Amino acid sequence: MAATGDEAAAMDSISRAPAAHPAALNPATSSSSQGEGPEDAAESLAVAPRRPGTNSDGGVETAEEAVEPAQPDINELCTDMFEKMAMFLQGELTATCEDYCLLENMNKLTSLKYMEMKDISINISRNLQDLNNKYASLQPYLDQINQIEEQVSALEQAAYKMDAYSKKLGKTLEARFKKLEKR
Repeated sequence: MAATGDEAAAMDSISRAPAAHPAALNPATSSSSQGEGPEDAAESLAVAPRRPGTNSDGGVETAEEAVEPAQPDINELCTDMFEKMAMFLQGELTATCEDYCLLENMNKLTSLKYMEMKDISINISRNLQDLNNKYASLQPYLDQINQIEEQVSALEQAAYKMDAYSKKLGKTLEARFKKLEKR
């Protein structure tokens, strides 16, 4: 989140502020402003111009040090920054928490699906085992059916042979009968 306008200027001035305490920079004010807070010391330092120094040349004065304009209340800016940072972090943590909740729900649903699949596979296995048991119990009857089929096949062959023999015998008898009739 980028700061704009006055906030950016305030943050920029905070980043350029000297790290040392303002009272430590000016020993004359440090003894008189011990009861003051850091904001009051900064204001007294910024407001109090330096006195022109005199030189040994006599009439030459030195230039005064340029003083930056009074900064906005640093405490308010810091408080605002920390509040916005807290809101940002809260949002990030909430999003992460929501992601984990979503993953948890997905894992629960996946677990339920796997449990359903497990139940289905157990039922299929049980049904397959029942079918195998029924097939095993039917196997003697299937063997008997195969034997009956082989016997029927053999009887059919025998019937064909008998038919062929009866036809042959019928022709022979017919021929004898005709021979006897002619006599």
